[in-house]
Amino acid sequence: MNDGTAPTGTGWFEDIAPDDAESASEAIADGEADEPRDWPALAVESGHADSEDEYYDQLREATLTATRAAVRERERADDKQLVHAVRAMDDAERTANELAERLAEWAGTLYDDAGVGIEGARDLADKDPQTPVEDRVVSYARRVADLADERDDLRAFVESRAPALAPNLAEMAGPVLAARLIALAGGLERLAKMPSGTVQVLGAEDALFAHLEGRGSSPKHGVIYVHEYVRGTHPEHRGSAARAFAGKLAIAARIDHYSGEFKSEIHEELAERMETIRAREVAE
Repeated sequence: MNDGTAPTGTGWFEDIAPDDAESASEAIADGEADEPRDWPALAVESGHADSEDEYYDQLREATLTATRAAVRERERADDKQLVHAVRAMDDAERTANELAERLAEWAGTLYDDAGVGIEGARDLADKDPQTPVEDRVVSYARRVADLADERDDLRAFVESRAPALAPNLAEMAGPVLAARLIALAGGLERLAKMPSGTVQVLGAEDALFAHLEGRGSSPKHGVIYVHEYVRGTHPEHRGSAARAFAGKLAIAARIDHYSGEFKSEIHEELAERMETIRAREVAE
């Protein structure tokens, strides 16, 4: 890497072979110079490139390599893995339930005691088929049961990883809801940068767009509705509960992203705030 003081040099690519795009991409990512220089002319003067066009071709290749590396690193980040896991869990659950419905219809034509849902599929999976048709139904039931087992394993994975990645968010929302909020936001960093009002309606985008187009009322909450703090509050005070909860969730996400330290005080503050909101129900 050139320090910007020598009369000639190759800038970012000094001491790097012209065909070594990987090393050049590292120089782009980590290199620096004291001041701007005419790097294309210096590259040609030093013999690093035969022409300025060749210099820019090398620069383009190195930049593309650096971008690909950055994308790979970002996709491998812990929050991205958590996002993939919770989305896979939801996909597995939705698919297992849909297949279980089809199974119940089919199995009901063969077995008087055929159950419904995932548990019905598990019971059918233990049967000993006596005919080719029963063999197919039982095999189908085993696939449904396997998919439900995979959902359970994915949930266990999410519950174990979320507290390590976002300790405050996982403590406040629960590991699965925390993972869903991170997934809906597109990552922990993006969630940490969102205002509390946006956090409050994550998962209610369709209702929000309908409201903006004049086709419905403004949503008071999104996916955070599943939490007891919101769902368990009287409808008249649910909006206040959702705002208070979302406000603390936004703070928790920022702490998790920027420091990663567990802060017990924000959880205590939220509990006190929820007690105040719910006390109104008793007073009324």
